[in-house]
Amino acid sequence: MKFSRPEADIFVPEPGLAPEAALARTTHLCVAAHQDDIEIMAYHGIAECFGRNDKWFSGVVVTNGAGSPRSGVYADYTDAEMQTVRVREQRKAAHIGEYSVQLQLAHPSSVVKDPRNAAVAADLTAIFRSARAETVYLHQPADKHDTHLAVLAHSLAALRALPAAHRPKRVLGCEVWRSLD
Repeated sequence: MKFSRPEADIFVPEPGLAPEAALARTTHLCVAAHQDDIEIMAYHGIAECFGRNDKWFSGVVVTNGAGSPRSGVYADYTDAEMQTVRVREQRKAAHIGEYSVQLQLAHPSSVVKDPRNAAVAADLTAIFRSARAETVYLHQPADKHDTHLAVLAHSLAALRALPAAHRPKRVLGCEVWRSLD
């Protein structure tokens, strides 16, 4: 499994399971802009798959976490340090949630927000082709966060690139920002 960014992180919580096999068994897949989005927007899928052997949740984080807010213990962290923290946090969430695989594509937000950049959609198309998930969780189209909307646009382009028979049965738009109403 190879993605366009060399710093992309592939984490399989189950020891000895190849990333390709972990992705292939995925039944519920979340594609999110940021490391702290998945567990809010796809709680349903995480809970539905937790502790099961017939359903598997996998997560994809598209951005690298460099623009994360800095306060408290993180107030003096650099972008590079925050990226390391965010990767570690998401790996912990994947381990605790018993995800099949956690993919962090490490694209800078500026790249994700560039509609001419084909790398993001290409990475997502490869993931959707390999996962063949029944349910996919995406950001919703009325979201006001520009990076969330960009990830949604790349995700939709990737899904549309699939043959109709390989598309998920359900695609859910999820809110993770602002009032959540």
